[in-house]
Amino acid sequence: MNSLYNRRTIRKYQQREVAPELLTKLFEAAFRASTCGNMQTYSVVVTRSAAGKQRLAPAHFHQPMVTEAPVVLTFCIDLRRFSTWCKLRKADPGYNNFEWFVTGAVDTLLAAQTFCVAAEEQGLGICYLGTTTYNPEQIIEALQLPELVFPLTTITLGWPDEQPEQTDRLPLEAILHDEVYHDYSSADIDRLYAAKEALEENHRFVAENGVETLAQVYTNIRYTREAAEAMSAKLWDIMKQQGF
Repeated sequence: MNSLYNRRTIRKYQQREVAPELLTKLFEAAFRASTCGNMQTYSVVVTRSAAGKQRLAPAHFHQPMVTEAPVVLTFCIDLRRFSTWCKLRKADPGYNNFEWFVTGAVDTLLAAQTFCVAAEEQGLGICYLGTTTYNPEQIIEALQLPELVFPLTTITLGWPDEQPEQTDRLPLEAILHDEVYHDYSSADIDRLYAAKEALEENHRFVAENGVETLAQVYTNIRYTREAAEAMSAKLWDIMKQQGF
C-alpha cells in the first residue's frame, strides 16, 4: 500500500535489463485483472530492441524515454483474437463496433494499470505515454497491427535512474460524491483548486506561457479545442480503418 502512496512517474532509467523471468511474472499478475466476460480483449506488444524503439519513437514525438527505457510496452485493444476464435467455433462475432471498442479500452487499461502496480511493487519505474492516441496510425504501421487491434496506451519500463518529486493531486472531496453526483459551485472550484493554483511551478507555467490563469495553460497551450477536434476526427477515421 505504501508504494501506491509514494508512486511517481519515472522518465529516466538505468541501463539495466529487466529480466525476462520478472517480466513474465508481471504479465501473469497483470492478466489476472478484471475483464468483461473473461474475454481479455487486449494484447501487449513488447519492444526491447533498439530498432523497434526507433520505429516507435516518431509516434511519441521522440521523447527520450522511448529509446532509453529497457522495455516499451504497447497495450492494444484486441477484438481480433476473440473474433477469430468465435469464427473457428461456428459462432458469429459482433465485436467490430464502438461498444466493443469502449469495452476493449476498459479491459486494456485495467490490465495496463495492474501491470504498473505490480511493476512498481518490484521497484521498477513506469511512464504512461499519452502520445499513443495522438499518432495511432504510425504505431499500427510500426507494430503491424491487423484489423480489430488498436493501440491504446504505451508504457516505458525500467529500473529508475531518478527520484522526482511527486506531482500534486486534488483533495479527495474534489472527486468523491456521496450517493449521487453533487455539482460544483464557483466557491467549491475556488476551494478545491486553490492548492494547485498556489504551487510555485504552476505560477511559473502561467508566466512562461503569457496567460492569466493556470486553466488557460491547459485550454490555450497544452490541450486546445482545435487539436482535440482534429485528433478526434483522425481517431474516428483510424478506428474505422482498423475495422471498428
